[in-house]
Amino acid sequence: MKTLYLDCSMGAAGDMLTAALTELLPDPDSFIDELNHLGITGVQYQKEPAVKCGITGTHIRVLVSGEEEGGHEHHHHEHDHEHEHHHSSLHDIEHIVSDLSVSETVKADILAVYRLIAEAESHVHGVPVNQIHFHEVGTMDAVADVTSVCMLIHRIAPDEIVASPVHVGSGQVRCAHGILPVPAPATAYILQDIPMYSGDIKGELCTPTGAALLKHFVSRFGPMPAMRTSAIGYGMGTKDFEAANCIRAMLGETKDRTDIVLELSCNVDDMTAEEISFAMDRLFEAGAREVYTIPIGMKKSRPGILLRAMCLEEDREQVLKAMFRHTSTIGIRESSTRRYVLKRHIETIETSYGPVRYKISAGYGTERRKYEYDDLLKIAAEQNMTLKEVRELLDR
Repeated sequence: MKTLYLDCSMGAAGDMLTAALTELLPDPDSFIDELNHLGITGVQYQKEPAVKCGITGTHIRVLVSGEEEGGHEHHHHEHDHEHEHHHSSLHDIEHIVSDLSVSETVKADILAVYRLIAEAESHVHGVPVNQIHFHEVGTMDAVADVTSVCMLIHRIAPDEIVASPVHVGSGQVRCAHGILPVPAPATAYILQDIPMYSGDIKGELCTPTGAALLKHFVSRFGPMPAMRTSAIGYGMGTKDFEAANCIRAMLGETKDRTDIVLELSCNVDDMTAEEISFAMDRLFEAGAREVYTIPIGMKKSRPGILLRAMCLEEDREQVLKAMFRHTSTIGIRESSTRRYVLKRHIETIETSYGPVRYKISAGYGTERRKYEYDDLLKIAAEQNMTLKEVRELLDR
């Protein structure tokens, strides 16, 4: 399985991600050339070698109308430069994105990343999303960063993206409103549910743009999985710290997933249908991955029920307790089985009826996608359509 691992031990920013992922391509220069012909007004991408702590990597400069945003990568996005007061709303960004010569999937990714940033800003400033005005994030260099990363991920097309916990930096950062703690409030908001930490390094290591890109694309955070790497990229930041200021991206193969799952079973012949239904719900609450019943014939010719819960090793104790507590059984059997699973992740597409999530399952040489039933149900109910009609509409 094709896996992309991102090492964020020096944080993450849009330009660093672009640089690291560009290094994974067979021909980085032609990709930069392609970026320069996308039609992002006034934007020019430049790729140059950069050395940090003796390691050579790539630094990507984004020039807007010939000027480089003053080391934009570690500025808080709200830092107002004297010469630029054009602020863009999410609506403006949607216009810019709709004109880009990139695929619809890439456009949807770009807007999803921007929506994460807008939601964070909206929450932090207490302003509705449609009234959020991006300061530095709205300027073209951030559009350029988000666009290039979305294109690169699409180009590299990994089955799964895994990242390390995110180093956010420490200290304070200056922005238009004054001095804020690191991570800046918008970054902290976006990184909710994602493991992050702060070390001795003073400064803003993870920008809101970097955080939003990770949140959108990474399916899990943790140590690097066992993988055979085929390409490694180093994306360098602008600032110098005592540690190499870079994101490292590794592309390689990991094994298709197998795991051990336990089956806990009991036979009962003296419980009502309601009691069994209640017990099944409690078993799910206790951590069972799947619970099901099979009708069986028992001794003294009594009809009975085989109740089975499948769970992982770490949930065994809780599931056993629930099974003894909520059924009439006095004995539970355990068998351990090997399970082969497809890797699953969720993506979202924007439709005229609102966002629709779909699940992609991949591995063992196959891939399939399925729309999230709840989302289809909502549209079907609101638009007075059948599920089949909604599916056909989305497929178009």
